[in-house]
Amino acid sequence: MSNGADNFYTSDKVTVQKVNFKNQYQMNVSGNLFIPKNLDANTKSAAIVVGHPMGAVKEQSANLYATKLAEKGFVTLSLDLSFWGESEGLPRNAVSPDIYAEDFSAAVDFLGTRPFIDKERIGALGICGSGSFVISAAKIDPRMKAIATVSMYDMGAANRNGLKHGQTLEQRKETIAQAAQQRYVEFTGGETLYTSGTAHQLDENTHPIQREFYDFYRTPRGEYTPASSSKDLTTHPTLTSNIKFMNFYPFNDIETISPRPILFIAGADAHSREFSEEAYKLAGQPKEFVIIPGAGHVDLYDRVDLIPFGKLASFFQSNLK
Repeated sequence: MSNGADNFYTSDKVTVQKVNFKNQYQMNVSGNLFIPKNLDANTKSAAIVVGHPMGAVKEQSANLYATKLAEKGFVTLSLDLSFWGESEGLPRNAVSPDIYAEDFSAAVDFLGTRPFIDKERIGALGICGSGSFVISAAKIDPRMKAIATVSMYDMGAANRNGLKHGQTLEQRKETIAQAAQQRYVEFTGGETLYTSGTAHQLDENTHPIQREFYDFYRTPRGEYTPASSSKDLTTHPTLTSNIKFMNFYPFNDIETISPRPILFIAGADAHSREFSEEAYKLAGQPKEFVIIPGAGHVDLYDRVDLIPFGKLASFFQSNLK
């Protein structure tokens, strides 16, 4: 647990309730509702929805952010995206960017109908892949009054182009063809294949980015296996559904979120920094980009001495007045 990693942080200043609610597709979405113990019962509170990294679950990073922001006075809701964790959706680990975005809106439905929440003061925060899903959601849901992303991955661009545009069009077409052929296998009862995700063993050839994810997902630092999964499947989407990301363009029309504010936070050394830079460039005003010195991508999942919780709190406080 070096460098201040504290993914499983809990607080005696906050109460936690398991909640479930339906999205528009009538799928059950599971979440954790964090309520400050000193909440003023006579006023309606601001609230924040928190989404987990792609392939993760709410117990990985999202709960931490939700707890820390609840300590700052917000009611917060960390959710398992559909097909992951305790939320419904078959097959497990399926990719559906549209349904992921819908889950954020369903979380707003839930929060905005609680008697102790001011439905005009709901914000949303997405970590890693959820950064792109929350932008996708906010474009068509103006009830999200302030949006923040941390270590954002544009899951569309990452799958189409690779990091730093390192994947050729031919390689992309190869992946698409493989997934298309695999549909026949699974349609006729063959075994489901999974893709990408985090390595389960390291060797001398393991890429540094894989090592970074391994240190979180495959060690006690952040490892968590939900009841709906097996250890070998955590973080791995199905091959045939992962291809849906090729059609996912979250930054198209991002400027239409304006005049609602967006805060982008990225590590100075993060391999994913390019995605926050691109989104910031395209977004309308007001917008802010905060770069954290000495931080990589996964550092901002759980290294509490690096994560700017104060900045996030002040951003939401000033924009959810």
